[in-house]
Amino acid sequence: MHDNYYDIIIVGGGPIGLACALEASLNNKTYLILEKGCLVNSLYNYPQNMTFFSSSDRLEIGDIPFVTTLPKPKRAEALEYYRRIQQKFKLNTRLFEEVTEIRKDHHLFKINTIKNTYSSKNVIIATGFYDIPTLLNIPGEELEKVKHYYQDPHYYANQKVIVVGASNSSIDAALETYRKGADVTLVIRGKEISPRVKYWVKPDIENRIASGEIRVLYNSKLKEITDSHAHVHTPTGDIILENDFVLALTGYQPNFNFLKKIGIYIPSESPCLPEHDPDSMETNIDGLYLAGVVCGGLNTHLWFIENSRIHAKQILADIKKKEMRE
Repeated sequence: MHDNYYDIIIVGGGPIGLACALEASLNNKTYLILEKGCLVNSLYNYPQNMTFFSSSDRLEIGDIPFVTTLPKPKRAEALEYYRRIQQKFKLNTRLFEEVTEIRKDHHLFKINTIKNTYSSKNVIIATGFYDIPTLLNIPGEELEKVKHYYQDPHYYANQKVIVVGASNSSIDAALETYRKGADVTLVIRGKEISPRVKYWVKPDIENRIASGEIRVLYNSKLKEITDSHAHVHTPTGDIILENDFVLALTGYQPNFNFLKKIGIYIPSESPCLPEHDPDSMETNIDGLYLAGVVCGGLNTHLWFIENSRIHAKQILADIKKKEMRE
């Protein structure tokens, strides 16, 4: 085999990609992680003050303790934890190296990136779902004032901010920007705050709404965004709100185009679950596996770090079982 051959190529350097690398190393397999951004890129792009819903022990990988003094760890602690794991085990990782093509040639996969070409008998796709925002598909969405990712509330101090959505990311953004002095209006398509909102946050947003500190428009949706205003359809008629920023935090989805391009079958009907065996995690292509939240398609609340860590063991078990049959 040439120098760029590995037993396993792992696409995605998030927590589950790292878990797959640890499991590969444990089973004496050569491997390479290819990540288009920084280490645990999706977590890096989370809001700076984000608190995880899960306790730290449920975010652990490779049986390595995640120690924190807080009931729920924060983004910065998670970045430190996963970075320490990468450093401690010297995981073979190529960062800022995006995969552009994966094709199977006889019994080997050829993996092209923006920097190099590799080959492998097995490929694990662990790319998550945070790369592509779910768009509103309305006029004005392309304006600079419209943000689909939110990081730091200070940026919105003393501004009129519309936050679209009813789940954790939207509610966190509404509360944090309000506390930095923003004039906040929540626009929610349904009739209530999502029941998935973190249990310690839900009373807070409900109290802010009840007191009038944060305005909310239920059963409503944006129709158009302009440089200085937003047009909103409400149950009592259309209204126009003066505003400076729109945080359209309406969810994210896997890179379906990439998955289809490399040959994974994805049904056109929602939730567009990529085809895979739930026991082995192997897709419709022999030797090509899925791991982590990417398995859920549009069901982005189906898989999390804590319940998809097991995918690494399932995949390596299947690879070993195949080798025993050869």
